[in-house]
Amino acid sequence: MRLSAVALLLPAVGLTAGDLPAGTAADRTTAVRARSGVEVTVVVSGGRVAVRFRPERAGFHLYSKDLPAGGADGLGTATRMSVRGGLRATGPADADRPVETLVPAGLETVLPVYPDGPVTLTLPVERTGGTDAEVVVDYAACSRGTCLFPVQALVIPVHLP
Repeated sequence: MRLSAVALLLPAVGLTAGDLPAGTAADRTTAVRARSGVEVTVVVSGGRVAVRFRPERAGFHLYSKDLPAGGADGLGTATRMSVRGGLRATGPADADRPVETLVPAGLETVLPVYPDGPVTLTLPVERTGGTDAEVVVDYAACSRGTCLFPVQALVIPVHLP
């Protein structure tokens, strides 16, 4: 994708140039998917994959990437990402938002969540060959009173330059 196309796409998906990994237009790939009330934007650039999860409704948050598999007492779906195909992770993902704790009314379970609104996870990667890769994400968005259906193993294909 050319730099001008990326620059035009960014505001449409709620990103600015400062939200993206460093890199030139020649090494940047962008893909967008929406499922279960969350828009997911993937940017591959400069040895990193950034995935921005943006709830489509105000007042919704996503669970922390550090939520245990299976949730806390069975509640929640961790916001996670992995890569396969032409990319390999070289380290753990980092989040751009701090983790807060949420205790649902009537429960004693403590849930690690990101603040309401978007969160971006960034994963250091290296190419393994080929021009096709896949970014695989898990997430669930909730408000204080409603949870949307969790999304697990959503595959987002990306073509690498």
